[in-house]
Amino acid sequence: MEPPLFVDVRMEIESLYVGRPPGVVHVAWYEYPDLTADPQAFATAVEREAGDKARPLLLICRSGKRTLDAGAALEAAGFAEVLHVLHGFEGDLNDDFKRSSLNGWRHDGLPWEQM
Repeated sequence: MEPPLFVDVRMEIESLYVGRPPGVVHVAWYEYPDLTADPQAFATAVEREAGDKARPLLLICRSGKRTLDAGAALEAAGFAEVLHVLHGFEGDLNDDFKRSSLNGWRHDGLPWEQM
């Protein structure tokens, strides 16, 4: 069995400048300036990276919200196993409306890199 494909669904600028887990593949759920998802094009791009719809996928976004919609689109497209990072890369907002202070990949001390 192939290892899961780790997919960053954030916009490219987020992935590059905010940071990302090492080895993650970038396939944006939507991009600036449209900010509108195209589920079919997204699923096609992920399949191209995965090589097979049976390959497990692990999705990450900023806070774990975008991956819910992206994951649902992938499941509807026939992907067999789609998981996501619960609090995303930056996590939930705190009482001061700041991220990376409560939870998330970076907050939890997991490996990450920045451009």
